[in-house]
Amino acid sequence: MAQAKPKKSALKKTTPKTAETGARGNDGLLPKQSKFVAEYLICGNATQAAIHAGYSAKTAYSIGQENLKKPVIAALLAQKQVVIAKRQDERLEAMELTSARVLREIARIAFFDPRKMFHADGKPKAITELDDDTAAAIAGLEVLEEYAGSGQDRELVGHVKKYKIADKNSALDKAAKILGEYEKDNAQLKEKVKVIFMAGGKDPELA
Repeated sequence: MAQAKPKKSALKKTTPKTAETGARGNDGLLPKQSKFVAEYLICGNATQAAIHAGYSAKTAYSIGQENLKKPVIAALLAQKQVVIAKRQDERLEAMELTSARVLREIARIAFFDPRKMFHADGKPKAITELDDDTAAAIAGLEVLEEYAGSGQDRELVGHVKKYKIADKNSALDKAAKILGEYEKDNAQLKEKVKVIFMAGGKDPELA
């Protein structure tokens, strides 16, 4: 009687994980880690930063979270974020983008007076003659050329200037919100509704 040959146990092949390779930079990070830091500063999303840095999409989430927890990466991110914030503040300061200026510009539009665009005799002022408050209310300018004649004989005889003025109502609405006028109106309305309710549904002002 033939003896059964023992079955060979199947060996499962496993692919060893490959560690990130490459020379470390001056910041002490490997190439992909440096790329991860740069991408994270742009998008603020660890998973997307990991994908853009070259990590596998399947492991991007876990690697992204792992990178954020590494002290050297966390310290570098914090350092660069401080630098970026400082540069943004410097740019805003250079542009004079401050709360005070924004409020001033809203006020200029809200209280724009079209009479300031004309001379005393009714003739329109040139744009270079407008004061700062009036000029700030102009949202656009269209200049049209006027010609006399036709073909090669036509001659430029003047210009038609069309000013586009910023929305005054919108500026007034923003100013009212900043001053809290709507909150005051809402509070008064609620109080009036309460009084009418207490009076049995009758408005005391109409009684």
